[in-house]
Amino acid sequence: MAEQAHTHEAHAHAAPTGFIRKYIFSLDHKIIGLQYYFLAVVAVIVGMFLSLLMRWHLVWPTAKIGWLETLFPAGAAGGVMTPELYLSLMTMHGTIMVFFVLTTAPQSGFGNYVLPIQIGAADMAFPVLNMLSFWITFLSFVVMIAAFFVTGGAPLSGWTAYPPLSALTETGPGQQSGQTLWILSLALFSAASLLGALNFITTTLDLRTKGLSLMRMPLTCWTWFITAILGLLAFAVLLAGGVLLIMDRVAGTSFFVPGGLVVSDKVINHSGGSPLLWQHLFWFFGHPEVYIAILPGMGVVSQVLSTFSRKPIFGYRAMVFAIIAIGALGFGVWGHHMFISGMSPYSAMAFSVLTMSIGVPSAIKTFNWIGTLWGGKIRFTSAMMFAIGFVSLFVTGGLSGIFLGQPPVDLFFHDTYFVVAHFHMIMGVASIFGMFAGTYYWFPKMFGRMMNEGLGKLHFWITFVGVYAIFTPMHYLGLFGHPRRYSEITGVNYLAKSGAGEIHLFMTIAALITVGAQLLFFFNLFWSLFKGKKAPVNPWESTTLEWTVPSPPPHDNFGGYEPVVNHGPYEYSVPGAPKDYVMQSDPAGVAATGH
Repeated sequence: MAEQAHTHEAHAHAAPTGFIRKYIFSLDHKIIGLQYYFLAVVAVIVGMFLSLLMRWHLVWPTAKIGWLETLFPAGAAGGVMTPELYLSLMTMHGTIMVFFVLTTAPQSGFGNYVLPIQIGAADMAFPVLNMLSFWITFLSFVVMIAAFFVTGGAPLSGWTAYPPLSALTETGPGQQSGQTLWILSLALFSAASLLGALNFITTTLDLRTKGLSLMRMPLTCWTWFITAILGLLAFAVLLAGGVLLIMDRVAGTSFFVPGGLVVSDKVINHSGGSPLLWQHLFWFFGHPEVYIAILPGMGVVSQVLSTFSRKPIFGYRAMVFAIIAIGALGFGVWGHHMFISGMSPYSAMAFSVLTMSIGVPSAIKTFNWIGTLWGGKIRFTSAMMFAIGFVSLFVTGGLSGIFLGQPPVDLFFHDTYFVVAHFHMIMGVASIFGMFAGTYYWFPKMFGRMMNEGLGKLHFWITFVGVYAIFTPMHYLGLFGHPRRYSEITGVNYLAKSGAGEIHLFMTIAALITVGAQLLFFFNLFWSLFKGKKAPVNPWESTTLEWTVPSPPPHDNFGGYEPVVNHGPYEYSVPGAPKDYVMQSDPAGVAATGH
């Protein structure tokens, strides 16, 4: 024990004594991680509800829903949704899911909870900034939801908020106070993300325990670290763009509003800006944002696949360099979102080449996951099934990206359901499968209880089949030119005659069933919190440091001692070892001696 007596006094803080300090304004990274996680749970419920309203309207556009008028009196007079309300729901669904679910849960939720324990630290480097980051994120969510209830309602400019639609108050319902609140919300979210990114980077670089070199870190830590770097660089650009957009709306500047613009026969008095400038700023953030959402899921999946295959991760160093390459290349491909903006064909060609090149590290990761599974002693737990489902969805979604990376093909597909299918598969559903895998895997550590495996596997199969049933048909809709953002298709003859209505009906039924399956997950989650079977310290026989401490971990994680790392993070099926795995903190030479 003498060699482990290294304290974290520089970053230690006293255990809280009152409820408010312990659970509300907590400095403990574990409580803050749970706050982020349950904020994302609330956000995903709101996001799913909005998506079901849109699906319902697409299939039954004239259906009268009485309570809809109560919720949205201006947008659903008589209970029938207007096209403007549909666009508002689409805007808010996309924004809430991208920022408050896909960005919040994998990085800020799981990352906050697990990263310090996996690197042997007592807490994050800056506990007060950590607390501040969460509460600014929470305030951002409240401001976003408030956009529903102001005059004019939520904005209808889409989650990308392209100007001049988003930069002027004269352009339609929701473009008054609702749009301003939307921009303010994202500015707050960006500021919170910058604080969180600084915390993750400093914690990873400065607080690793003795013996834990960078090349001994679990891949989860690598993905949280690289994601934090992406967030630091990308959210700073979004914050700057948001400030400029608000100034165009309220201060009369002309960063994004072109001169001579006419809206409803009224000439807008602006000296002349560039709407394309916003697209460049937004997508310079927006494409790294894709990897901010997906990289933590990749780390969780790597952890789970190795654990339940009982094999070391295949090609650990190649996986690390692939993560770094994805992060670096992610900043050079934003232009593929702008192929139809009139950019130079030479610029489009450059962005296309870079887009194809980012498939190389992605393919390395995919083949290494398959290599990890190959020949393994696979344990089909709920976490493992969701991890395998992640790989399936990542590959499927990535294949459609090959088409969209070609400028001539993207000219046709860009404004169709083909793009909707692509980004939902690879960014949305795949990331959520990573969250499910992380929840089933770390739930015993976070709460000291086991989730029900039977319910977990039922949840997986309905969800897995359901998401393919929802999003695969969208590719076919895109192939015959079904535009995005249309609130109904009854007046579009070629869509009505092509059978698009029947496809939408099929997808809507699949969506209702899939959303219903999430009730199984929520029941399992909250029932297991109180009634689940007590979890042992290391129920999965994993090797990383979080499985060496009690479940749930104590306030300072390691009881004032710093563990010493002597092994890599994925030492499974080690010849000569007394068990089929070697913990990172086991004494050096344990595999060779058998003791």
